[in-house]
Amino acid sequence: MKKSSRESEWKQRPDRTVGVDLGDRFSHYCVLNGDGEVMEEGRVRTSEEAFRRHWEAEPRQRIVMETGTHSPWISRLLQRFGHQVIVANARKVRAISQNESKNDRQDAEMLARLGYCNPRLLKPIQHRSAERQRDLNLIRARDTLVRARTMLINSVRGLVKSAGGRLPPASSESFVARGSAAVPVELTPATQPLLQQIAALTVEIRGLDQAIELLAERYPEIRILRTVPGVGPVIAAAYVLTLDGVDAVAHSRSVGAFLGLRPKQSQSGDSDPERNISKTGNIYLRRLLVQAAQYMLGRFGPDSALRRWGLKLAQGGKRTKKRAVVAVARKLAVLLHCLWRTGQNYQPFPEPAPVAGTAA
Repeated sequence: MKKSSRESEWKQRPDRTVGVDLGDRFSHYCVLNGDGEVMEEGRVRTSEEAFRRHWEAEPRQRIVMETGTHSPWISRLLQRFGHQVIVANARKVRAISQNESKNDRQDAEMLARLGYCNPRLLKPIQHRSAERQRDLNLIRARDTLVRARTMLINSVRGLVKSAGGRLPPASSESFVARGSAAVPVELTPATQPLLQQIAALTVEIRGLDQAIELLAERYPEIRILRTVPGVGPVIAAAYVLTLDGVDAVAHSRSVGAFLGLRPKQSQSGDSDPERNISKTGNIYLRRLLVQAAQYMLGRFGPDSALRRWGLKLAQGGKRTKKRAVVAVARKLAVLLHCLWRTGQNYQPFPEPAPVAGTAA
């Protein structure tokens, strides 16, 4: 939902505003009437049957909840019932997270009052569709398997090192083939089960890679983003599905802040200290963009205007190199959004924009 249509909907306040503090087993709720007075409080089991029984037949209400494990399916369910659902960004609502009298009942009332007064205070987010969520789950499942495989590989290398040996360098894909022959015989009983699990995980990861490749058939913009060196099917698909639409941000330059790649601000009076990046966006996508930036600045990265800019920024030592990687990741996030918005393929050396007022 675009910002303009969403805000116009907020102006139409229903007769009841409900704050729901979602829990894993039970969810507490607080209902305010049109005058902002508490008219009902209680709790309901966190299940589709219980929510359907409690809210399906109710007249249209404004229901406010925080982001969490259950918020995607509950928000979609309540929207199907015809309610106006507002999902608050849990990281932004400090009035709840830092409340000195924090409990489920107080949180539900606070959500209701913030939703009653001004939904903008909740920094609302829009959950993606169930189909897009299923596609994104493929990428998240792959990340879990990759991290598990990395942990097992490190364990095997550690066991061999502890016995005075050392396994040869190898990629994750070829680790079992190259490493198993170099494992000392006395360590075979301990390492063989780990090597079998690594081989099995590699097969599963390949299957997910094939499924992720097919996502480009449903999301053509993935092919456009993949024209950027270092941006493979996983990064492109994660970018498209995480943002869930090119209109997730008003301007391409805002993507860096949206993904937590912009420095935090703590300006007060004449004091404006330099701080680290905010890290408030999606952790996994931010990590993928940093990996792509490292490739672009590495020895195998092809020549481009962005690479030259990053290498120039990296001159001066180890600390400046780390800053350069983050800066390139931020520019890469902006670049991907521009390509998505315009539908143009990547150009390593884009032509400069014409100066206003010059003759054609």
